[in-house]
Amino acid sequence: MTDRSRLIHAALSRVVDPEIRKPITELDMVGAIEVAGSTASVDLKLTIVGCPAADTIERDVRAAVLGVEGIEAIDLTVGVMSREQRDALTARLKGNRTSAFGPDSLTRVVCVTSGKGGVGKSSLTAGLAVSLAQSGLRVGLMDADVFGFSIPGLLGIPHAKPTRVGELILPPVAHGVKVISIGMFTEPGTAVSWRGPMLHRTMQQFLTDVFFGDLDVLLIDLPPGTGDVAISLGQLLPQAEVLVVTTPQAAAADVAERSAIVARQTGQTVIGVVENMAGLVQPDGSVLDVFGAGGGEAVASRLDVPLLGSIPLSVALREGGDSGMPVVLANPDDPAARAITELAATVAGRGRGLAGRKLGLSVT
Repeated sequence: MTDRSRLIHAALSRVVDPEIRKPITELDMVGAIEVAGSTASVDLKLTIVGCPAADTIERDVRAAVLGVEGIEAIDLTVGVMSREQRDALTARLKGNRTSAFGPDSLTRVVCVTSGKGGVGKSSLTAGLAVSLAQSGLRVGLMDADVFGFSIPGLLGIPHAKPTRVGELILPPVAHGVKVISIGMFTEPGTAVSWRGPMLHRTMQQFLTDVFFGDLDVLLIDLPPGTGDVAISLGQLLPQAEVLVVTTPQAAAADVAERSAIVARQTGQTVIGVVENMAGLVQPDGSVLDVFGAGGGEAVASRLDVPLLGSIPLSVALREGGDSGMPVVLANPDDPAARAITELAATVAGRGRGLAGRKLGLSVT
């Protein structure tokens, strides 16, 4: 490789595949590089036929090459990896671990659960994920509510489809968050009606075959209640942390405890309670307690965990969910947005616990 070819290769190392989120040079997507005069010939290999990121990658490659001093033109040849090259790539990305979120992983896994539906758990989870991503963390969001999936719509990607590269599934990205949901694999207007074993296999596949890359936090939006999915994820992710969502209403608070009890039975750690729909802020600054008051504090007290946040009722929060633009982005000064942002800071501030995890150290 000539000196100018090396300069071009170095420039291409700054081009990142928008789905895999790694430099294309690390992914072996760059083949031969030749320079004749002021023209560079570059061989680019996409991962699959019809790669949805093809236009973005080609544009970035052209810009990177033409940014090299002395290069005025580019002859770009675009092809597709062979089956062998693709298999080698997926094996390298997947590594030796059967799950990227096992006991030896430093990724924090936070399951968001509730005892019953209708408490705003999914809207809260979506807003929390986006707020954590805004703070600079690498965030993934897994929609485990197989029967009532709503995360894609809440994040503005209701029709997004994952990309498959060999055995790996590349999740779409929304507002800086990598997202996977069973809704991305179903046709509009259809319903999912699966029994326990199928639900368990789906959760397992999401955790093993979906390539999230290196994450700081993986949020999991659980279905309400204490059914098959909660039990399966307790078995698959016993080291996970659990955030319990309730409303101030006494009836909802009583039910919310049950989801925490099941989580603890599987070894998961309940880190706190979030009270959603805590009150509606009036124009004069007073608060109307539409759903009562005190439910969050009561649940936290009975579970002996902190009340991590209290999210007021908000028209802007509802509008953000309907439009696919979470309130923390669409209206960051809204009381609910500020409360979610504060909750994200509290959750992020807990840091990673290393107790019981393998750190890959050896004594010599």
